Formats: sequence, C-alpha cells, structure tokens
Amino acid sequence: MGHGHSHGANKKVLLISFIIITVYMLVEAIGGFLTNSLALLADAGHMLSDAVSLGIALLAFKLGEKAANYNKTYGYKRFEILAAVFNGVTLVVIAIFIFYEAIGRFQNPPAVASTGMFIIACIGLLINLLVAWIMMRGGDVHDNLNMRGAFLHVVSDMIGSIGAVTAALLMMLFGWDWADPLASVIVATLVLRSGYFVTKSALHVLMEGTPSNVNVDEVIQTIKNTKGIQNVHDLHIWSITSGFNALSCHAVVADHMSIAESEQLLRHIEYNLAQKNIHHMTIQLETSAHLHDHSIMCKIQQESSGDLHHH
Repeated sequence: MGHGHSHGANKKVLLISFIIITVYMLVEAIGGFLTNSLALLADAGHMLSDAVSLGIALLAFKLGEKAANYNKTYGYKRFEILAAVFNGVTLVVIAIFIFYEAIGRFQNPPAVASTGMFIIACIGLLINLLVAWIMMRGGDVHDNLNMRGAFLHVVSDMIGSIGAVTAALLMMLFGWDWADPLASVIVATLVLRSGYFVTKSALHVLMEGTPSNVNVDEVIQTIKNTKGIQNVHDLHIWSITSGFNALSCHAVVADHMSIAESEQLLRHIEYNLAQKNIHHMTIQLETSAHLHDHSIMCKIQQESSGDLHHH
C-alpha cells in the first residue's frame, strides 16, 4: 500500500514540476540570449535537461505500471532505472559542454547585461526552490532512484541559479566580466558530480548489485537462525527497481519435513526478511541429499556438455 501511494505521489509531483520547469526554461533561455550570459544559458540548458529528465521519469513511472506478461515477467519496472541512467548521463554531457564554452569566455569575456541577468537569475532561483520543495514534500527523493535522479537535476539547477545571481552581482558591483564563466564552471562541476553518482547508482542496479539498504550478513543470519533451517546457499539479492528488492536462495531442511511444515517455515522467513528490506523472495527448500558445495554465493560452472550447473 505504501509503495503504491508513493508511486502515485511521485507521478503527481513530477507532472507539476515538469510544467513549472518547462515554462521557466523557455523564459531563462530567451533571457540568457538577450543578456549574452553564459551562466544563464548554462542554467537554461540545465533546465532543459530537467524538463527532459522529468518527462522521462514521468514516462518511466507510467510504463512501470504496465502488468507483467510472458515476455516481461517482472513487468516494466526496470524502465525507471533506465531513465535514471539517461538522467545521469545527460548531466555529465551538459557539464562537459559548459566547461568547453567557459574556456572561450575566460580568454575573451564578452559584454553581459548584468542587470537583466540578475533579475532573471533571481526568478529562476525562486522557481527552482519551489520545485525542489514540491519534490521533497510530496515525492520519494530518498529511496526511489528515478525520482532522486530527477530531484538532483533540480537541485543542481538551483545551485546554478545561485551561481548566476552571484556572478551578476559581481559584474554589477565590480565590473568583473570573468565572473560569468567562473559561475558556469562552478555549476558544471556540481552538475558533473550529480550526474556521476546518479549514473553509478543506476548502473549498480542494472548490474544486479546488492541494494545499499540491505545488509547481506543480517539476511543470511535471519534465514539460518530460523528453526528448521540447516544451511543456506546459492544466495542472490538484487533490486528490480528502486524500493523493490528481491532475493533467491536454496535452504537445506530436515528430510522428514512435510509440505505443511515447509510452508509455515517459509511464511516465517518471508515475514522476517520483509523487515530487512526484502520485498520479493524465492526460496528453494531441499534436503541435505541435494548435492551442493555449501557456499553462500552461487558458483556456476560450465560443463563440457554445455549445460550449466550450480554444483
């Protein structure tokens, strides 16, 4: 229930944020062109990526609602992670482009309409603060990777607006034309950092890495300490999408355990693992007669016949 509520809230927040960001992105782009400010244009370009990323994140949530089928047995939930990768990569590309443009401006600083730049940057800062507040208040920006990627876009853009405001003030008060490209470089550095961490986290999910909110040792001990479990092996823990962790393993039980007893055992394990942030699990119960190497992690070996074995 909580996951569904969060999912619906995330969609609503993304839609509102998308509309606000898109409208002001056009205003800032025109303002940057008229004032000849790279800091404003960089911020507008970042807001364009915000609009695109918010739109894709919204599409990801919509596609993620599609039911599982024979072709996609987990449904389309992983599309959210693909959207997060796209968001992270676009942040990196934008940062590199800003760096490139700033180099030329340091060598030959152009005239910038600092007053107009200051007004537009201030409005942009207020817009970004509003959108960030909406996303923090109504969306899951901590645990949902797709939502966090979109949120980091907005936060980086907010910092960009602060840089543009500061640069405009320095040019207005002291005539420091180099403040405009300097603000752009600072913005680009922050954008690059955000893009790197979003991409890294999303790729970790795509590589079936262990979720950061799951302690593997605690999960193993939880299963092993369950009365009736003799041993555990072939353990896998991964994320299907943000906030939806899965587990599969083999668990050794006594030879005489009945089906009814094994079902009761599984229900007990499922309840305990749910407290350890495991939301979907497949546990294969077997007796000690089933051949295996007793290792916790699965060891897959390629046999000469071409068949795959876990033993």
